[in-house]
Amino acid sequence: MSKIEKLIAKFKNNPKDLTWGELIKILAHYGFNEITKKGKTGGSRVRFVNDNKDIINLHKPHPGNIVKQYVIKQIIEKLKLWKII
Repeated sequence: MSKIEKLIAKFKNNPKDLTWGELIKILAHYGFNEITKKGKTGGSRVRFVNDNKDIINLHKPHPGNIVKQYVIKQIIEKLKLWKII
């Protein structure tokens, strides 16, 4: 099992300890790219989009680096809805 496969397996189990960096790797694996917002302030909002124009809007976790479980669950539901996983 490759590193990304292990990471995806962890993600699908809705872990309590998934980091922001790990989530970005997973979304990139599924074809999502971060859209950088040009403007006065970017804040903690981050938008990811794929080639089908499916959009995932997230708030970057702070002050920590751990993604909340409800956020992971919402992402999994969206990916299933779009038949990505």
